[in-house]
Amino acid sequence: MTATPFVTDASARLPGADIWFALPAGFSPLPTREFMSSGNDGRTPDGEAVLSSLLAASGNSTERQRLAAMLAPVRRMMHVLVETGVIQCSVGLHTDDEGDGRLLLSLFTLAWRRLPWAPRSIMAARMAASAENAVNMELLELPCGPGSLVETHTVAPGSGLGERLLQVSAYVPYPDGERLAILNLATPAVERAEHYRALLREIAFLVSFDTPFSPESDKE
Repeated sequence: MTATPFVTDASARLPGADIWFALPAGFSPLPTREFMSSGNDGRTPDGEAVLSSLLAASGNSTERQRLAAMLAPVRRMMHVLVETGVIQCSVGLHTDDEGDGRLLLSLFTLAWRRLPWAPRSIMAARMAASAENAVNMELLELPCGPGSLVETHTVAPGSGLGERLLQVSAYVPYPDGERLAILNLATPAVERAEHYRALLREIAFLVSFDTPFSPESDKE
C-alpha cells in the first residue's frame, strides 16, 4: 500500500504557527480577498476567475460552466463564515459517488475565538451546547485534547429562495484554555450531511498544537 502523499503549505513552517492540520484530496487553498472581490477594480480577479482556475487543468468546459453556476452559493457561504474571524479557507470539490456523479462543492475554514479561561473539556461542551439550530452534536476525544462537533442547517443570506446550507463545525480548545480553534465545513449539499460530518471529524483528529516538524527537517 502506498502512503497518502501530503503537501506542506509554507505557512506550516512560519515562526509563531500554533496549529497544524491536514486536508484530504479535493481541497485547494482559496485566496479569500480575491474571491470576495467584485473584480471591478481592474487589478483583482473576481470570484468566478478564482474558482474557474481551480479546474483549469481539467480542460472540461462543461464542468467549468457548472462551477460558475455554483459560484453564488459559494460566495454566500463565504459571507456567512468571514464574520467568524476566518484566517484560512479552502474550497473542496468532490464527486457525488452516491448520487448522479455531480460535483459537490464545500468550503473549509479555520478561525480562532478567544474566550474566558475554562477547562478545555468544559469549553468544548459549552460551545456545542450553545449552538443554535443544531441538528447533531457530539463530544470528541482528539489526540490533541477534547473537542466537540456540531451540525447546523442555515438559510443562505440573499438567496431569496430559502436555500439551505449545511455547516459542520469542530471546536478544538487550545491548551492554554483561553481560546479555541473553529474548523468549519459549509456546503449546499445538505443531503450529504453524514459524509461531511465524517470528513470534518477526520480533519479534527489530525489537528495538532505541537509542530510535527523536527529541527532537522526545517534545515532541509
